Amino acid sequence: MAKAKKATENTEATSAFTLQERENGIAILTIDVPGESMNTLKIEFSEQISVMLDQIESNNNIKGVVVVSGKDNSFVAGADISMLASCETAEDAQAISQGGQEIFQRIEDMQAHFVAAIHGPALGGGLELALACHSRVCSDDSKTQLGLPEVQLGLLPGSGGTQRLPRLIGVQKAMKMMLTGAPVRAKQALKYGIVDDMVPQSILLDVAIELAQKSKPAKKQPKLDLMGKFLEKTPFGRSTLFNQARKQTLAKTKGNYPAPELIIDCIESGISKGIEHGMRVEATNFGQLVMSAESEQLRNIFFATTEMKKETGVSGVEPAKLHKIGVLGGGLMGGGIAFVTATKAGLPARIKDIRPEGIANAMKYSYDLLNKKVKRRFIRKSEMQKQMSLLTGSVDYSGFGDADVVIEAVFEDLTLKQNMVNDVETHCNENTIFASNTSSIPIGQIADKAKRPEQVIGLHYFSPVDKMPLAEVIAHDKTSDLTISTTVDLARKQGKTPIVVKDGAGFYVNRILAPYMNEAANVLLAGEPIEHIDNALVKFGFPVGPVKLLDEVGIDVGTKIIPILMAQFGDRFKSADAFDKVLADDRKGKKNKRGFYAYTGKKPGKEVDESVYELLGITPAKGLSGNEIAERCVLMMLNEAAMCLDEDVIRSPRDGDIGAIFGIGFPPFLGGPFRYMDKLGAQHVVDRLNHYASQFGDKFTPAQRLLDMAKNKQTFY
Repeated sequence: MAKAKKATENTEATSAFTLQERENGIAILTIDVPGESMNTLKIEFSEQISVMLDQIESNNNIKGVVVVSGKDNSFVAGADISMLASCETAEDAQAISQGGQEIFQRIEDMQAHFVAAIHGPALGGGLELALACHSRVCSDDSKTQLGLPEVQLGLLPGSGGTQRLPRLIGVQKAMKMMLTGAPVRAKQALKYGIVDDMVPQSILLDVAIELAQKSKPAKKQPKLDLMGKFLEKTPFGRSTLFNQARKQTLAKTKGNYPAPELIIDCIESGISKGIEHGMRVEATNFGQLVMSAESEQLRNIFFATTEMKKETGVSGVEPAKLHKIGVLGGGLMGGGIAFVTATKAGLPARIKDIRPEGIANAMKYSYDLLNKKVKRRFIRKSEMQKQMSLLTGSVDYSGFGDADVVIEAVFEDLTLKQNMVNDVETHCNENTIFASNTSSIPIGQIADKAKRPEQVIGLHYFSPVDKMPLAEVIAHDKTSDLTISTTVDLARKQGKTPIVVKDGAGFYVNRILAPYMNEAANVLLAGEPIEHIDNALVKFGFPVGPVKLLDEVGIDVGTKIIPILMAQFGDRFKSADAFDKVLADDRKGKKNKRGFYAYTGKKPGKEVDESVYELLGITPAKGLSGNEIAERCVLMMLNEAAMCLDEDVIRSPRDGDIGAIFGIGFPPFLGGPFRYMDKLGAQHVVDRLNHYASQFGDKFTPAQRLLDMAKNKQTFY
């Protein structure tokens, strides 16, 4: 490799960019944002990078430029979205987009051959920067991923991404990446044609330098099959493609998210009227989205989860070091917990079940998930074997002596769980934490006979464990601060977003879910068709309707919590008679293929089992609007959330919002129950609750917290 001839650096010591010229006519442009663990693009960088581009343009010796990261874990992880908060109008945000477009267009127009050397995430603005370069090389490392995730924040790629990516890899692949926001790994990026080469990290810079010494390549055409050529290269095909994309997008978003449709508009404008027109549409649409209520709430969620990642369970209390985890029970929950422990946390997991088949099933759970990743080439077989080697099992407590935390995932039976506590205290060490994955039994009761109650805690996962992002960490009144912080640390290592909640029936998530589900059952018993109820809540923004959700979770499981809630909170939680009748008919939902929905025929689980109406003694007929059904069910959830905050079940409105969004799919674009109540106004929420209380009784009585807030014109945030 040629020796460095001279280093030309920005005069400001704080610049994120440095330029190093080499003897072979190649310059290395390094991005290294001071004081940050990952590179993100900030608005003030435009001046810094302009200085660099001026230097490159004025130096005839520079024939090629390699853009590389000074961080060892990322290329550029995206733009710093906190800068959008300063925008007061759509024009302000549009100007940010235009600024990014101009810088990247300048890179594309440079005489020197720009090559992006990508290792680690190249996301959002990071990928847009790479796309403006003339060539791209990436490392084959598992950390390397390329994507445009802006849609997840209610935005669109605003620095040319909607224009350059479709031209590089074709409209269909580019549209899929932008509409889902899902990144692609190195191998897939090469296959798509996003990068020109994929090499080991150790030679990434050498290969990029070699490429930069060559002439700038001609603009590549995307590789398309025959159908692709018809859809993307003919007017009729393009019209069909974009119409279908809009139809499918609307079916998914129900019109609640404006970003996907505006992304499609940007791509279509650019393809049909040229890149300059496409850029103008992109900047305009970006400005519009930054000022939208939906994007504001999605950005709030992003900031909240980022903030939560920095917190320990108890302020100032560092977690204990974790070396090994025990899991009791080899069922679906136990198998899922063992999987995230081994694959996400990278910790050995020892599984105990009373039957060898239980252990085998738990192992198979992980094997099947990992094998799918191997088949899709997301991971190598050697990586799968390494992760599987972290899983072991036994039918007794051998191998549990050195476990730091033992997570119990057995049946919802208080005596059984108390016996498990005793077993762990007998067979494990004196520092072992006992974490119960109960969904409903108060932790104080589980710890009631413990010798070391300070080491007993709740760690409530949601099913399926490998997919659901939330974990509730439940401390009873004797749980120690060290136990809380260590459990929060474990949940985070397992890839979860943990919220710490106070002990009590239903904890937080199931407690706010129960009255919502009950109200849906009451509406059903009043004669509203099941699909009408479910459609109303899906249109409101939930991923599935309440009746469908009950079938998915299991009607027996979903209703088990009701008596526990009634024991603590009284008749407010009294369930509708519908549940008893349905259970008495051996309808448990999807798992035994008998529920509110039919699981035989051409569309299993898609159509209502009409015989359930006869069972419930009702003749279904639409009497209520979808809006009224949604309002009744959601108000019950909102009111209960306010009570939970008032009783310190949750620590803050933020935790309550994240818990509802990640635990039960509360519509993210509404920001969570507390952000939504702020949007509606406390007085409006109180008025609507009183309106329904006059019709349906005390269960709609507004929480005292809401009454006080309405009186004093307060908000949660």
